[in-house]
Amino acid sequence: MMPALKTPDLEQDFRNSMASLAASVCVVTAGEGEDRLGRTVTAVFSLSVRPPTIMVSIAKSSDLAALILSRGGFSIAMLSEGQNPVADAFAGKLSPRDRFDIGIWTSWDTGNPCLQDAVTSMDCEVTNQMTVQDHILFAGQARDLVQGLDRAPLVWHDRRYGSVVSR
Repeated sequence: MMPALKTPDLEQDFRNSMASLAASVCVVTAGEGEDRLGRTVTAVFSLSVRPPTIMVSIAKSSDLAALILSRGGFSIAMLSEGQNPVADAFAGKLSPRDRFDIGIWTSWDTGNPCLQDAVTSMDCEVTNQMTVQDHILFAGQARDLVQGLDRAPLVWHDRRYGSVVSR
């Protein structure tokens, strides 16, 4: 059995450990028209197939979390290779006002933003939420989705973008 490693900076060590966890890069958005917000995230997972539900984690204090709560829904785009500029923009390299200038955006019937050319874009209705520490976990049931089956996902690993390589 491996002994527990005690470290003086557990938070930084945790961040470094999580950097080794490969994840699809996603953008979570909500809003309509000029009143829309979004953020790049990797804390996303499939929750259920029946009904089709996804779970996303959003900072509790963020304007995006407040907008998702007020609208009762969000959209998510699983980015494809080559959409690094979209990921960077929504990760904070551009102001919230300028982020939707990067990529091709349309709208779902709900008004939520829809990113074109993603691996998958999905519009979701919040069916449940749970506050954990400084984040809210939103369970979103898919209302509609589009798939780009010929696209490979953009992956985040070791603090840089990568791709999935077939063997």
